[in-house]
Formats: sequence, structure tokens, C-alpha cells
Amino acid sequence: MTTGTAERPAPAAEDAPVLHRQAGPWWLVLFCGLSRQAAQATEADRGRAALLATVSHDLRAPLAAAKAAVSGLRSHHAGLTADDHAELLATAEESLDLLAHLVASLLDVSRLQAGALAVFPRPSDLGEIVADALDALGPRAQTVRADIPSGLPEVMADPAIMERVIANLAGNALRYSPPTLPPLVTAKARGDRVELRMVDHGTGIPEADRKRAFRPFQRLGRPEDRTGVGLGLVVSRGLAEAMGGTVEPEETPGGGLTMVVSLPAAPAQPAAEVGARPKRAA
Repeated sequence: MTTGTAERPAPAAEDAPVLHRQAGPWWLVLFCGLSRQAAQATEADRGRAALLATVSHDLRAPLAAAKAAVSGLRSHHAGLTADDHAELLATAEESLDLLAHLVASLLDVSRLQAGALAVFPRPSDLGEIVADALDALGPRAQTVRADIPSGLPEVMADPAIMERVIANLAGNALRYSPPTLPPLVTAKARGDRVELRMVDHGTGIPEADRKRAFRPFQRLGRPEDRTGVGLGLVVSRGLAEAMGGTVEPEETPGGGLTMVVSLPAAPAQPAAEVGARPKRAA
């Protein structure tokens, strides 16, 4: 009779414990994670500092111009003529309009990022929206040519929101268009959508920079053309997407930039009998 301890069978391969390779001691893994977080926080701080500097400069400029104009108007010893008064008033009004536009753009971006923008799309006439948007831009928009065909399907849009989209795009187009080639806005139906094109023949945007143009506070183009805080395209795309639309750039044939706004076409409404009255019994 054989005595002694019996040998246990070796565990099956599937029963063997799985050994996970560690990146290093726990303290080293923790240190690397904290280092990455610190680097990200430092980069975010740089971005916030750059943003604050940009916004502060662009807000201070119209404020300073408006204050100087008002101070000049209130001066009793300046010997201002009627023309001087008119010029100072125009400067103050223009500066305050610019300031209001900048503040509105900043509020739009914050609402879009927070998902707090109230949008109510409904069947709307695109031609009327374009006319109202250009009217809101004032005298400088009188050079914009509009070619909106009759019989165009209605679009699903919030008219007030869509006006801001068009006004932003038209303002950009006016800023970069040469005086001899004013912007053109056109529209056409394409399947179940309607496309609006804001065409300019300015300097355009290189294809490699077009994605960057839709990031907040990006100002492309020549230094002398870089006005505003770089929110127009960001706001336009965000507002259009909130209505189920898109905004995409295209190169204008012959040079320049075309911004294409695509919106859903409104569902066809059943024909209603206008002015129909019930017949009287004989």
C-alpha cells in the first residue's frame, strides 16, 4: 500500500488566474494621471485667458468710441457745429449697435452651449424672412442683391431665429465683398429641403481653414478685415442646426465664399376651399 500525499491535478488553462499587466506602481499611475489633469487645466486656463483678452478688447473698443462721442456732445466749450453734432451722434449710434450685436452673439453662444435656446419651427416664407433680415441690417444691406424665386416651398423654421442666421451671414459677406461685387442671396428647392446661398466674391477661406472658421473666436482673413469677436459663423450654424438645418461653406466660382443654408421644406398642405360657404337648401 502506497502512502503519502496524492498530487493534485494541474488547474485547467481556463481556470488559471488572469494576470493583468500593470503600468507601474500605483503611485506612479496616480502621478501620471494628475500630471495629465494639470496639463489640461493649464491649457484650459490659457484658452480662457486668450478668450478674455479677445472679448475684452472687442467690447472695450465700441464702449470707448460711444463714450468719447457722448462726452463730445456734452461739452459746452467745444464749439461744435451742426455737422459735428450729427457725426458724433452717428458714431455713438454705430458703436452702440456694434456693442449690442457683440453681446447678443455672446448670449447666443452661451445659450447654444447650454441647450437653453427656445426655437419654434413652423412653415415660413423664406422670401419674407430674407427681406426682414436685410431690413434689420439697415442701410449697409441695401447693396445685397436678393433673388428668391416665387413658388418656393415654405421652410420649417423659426422666422426670428432664421432672420438672425441670414443677418449674420449677410454681415460677413458685406464685410469681405469688394464694392463692385456686392453679395447675392439666392434660394432653390432640392428634394425635401430648401437651400439658401449667401454668395460673396471676397477673399474666401482656404479649404484647410474652413472647419476652424466655425469654432468660437476665430477671425480669419487679412488683418485689416478681422473685426468682431469671430462668432458670426458659430452662431449661424448653431441656430440653423437648432431648426434641423445645416450651414456649410463652398467656394464661389471665380473666387470668394458661398455659405449654404439647408432647411427642411414644410410639408405640403392640403388644398383648402377658400371662401367656400355651405349651400342653402332649396
